[in-house]
Amino acid sequence: MTDVQPDEMMARIGRGVELGHAGEREAARRLLGGLWDELGEGGDPLHRCALAHYMADVQDDVREELRWDLRALAAADLVTDERAGQAGVAGSVRGFYPSLHLNLGDAYHRLGELDQARDHLERGRAAVDALGDDGYGQMIRAGLDRLADRLAPAREA
Repeated sequence: MTDVQPDEMMARIGRGVELGHAGEREAARRLLGGLWDELGEGGDPLHRCALAHYMADVQDDVREELRWDLRALAAADLVTDERAGQAGVAGSVRGFYPSLHLNLGDAYHRLGELDQARDHLERGRAAVDALGDDGYGQMIRAGLDRLADRLAPAREA
């Protein structure tokens, strides 16, 4: 087992998340945007994944949200379980995917791009077994179920 080392960048990303949760979306965007500039496209994939995932949450425009969600997914594909463990992430990186695909499916649904929304719903559900049976896992499963419900009438149309 690798020792968990303090991760200053994750702490700084966490400050952006706190701003977003406090309703200070513009301040969160500024902070996270500055961190993204610092990281660059070649920065640590774990940092890029986390930052992009949270940056998507503070966007006012769904297309910008989608752009950040896609960045988070691309970065997740480069994160190893070893790297995630070093940062204190419990479980496998595979556990990132249900939430990432839920967010993408939701954004595509809101944009009316229903085939893409269904694809991400299926991909999220395919990875849901990586989640625990805790509050977080239940929240993501419920989100996937709600997305499926919203997509069901569109499928029949």
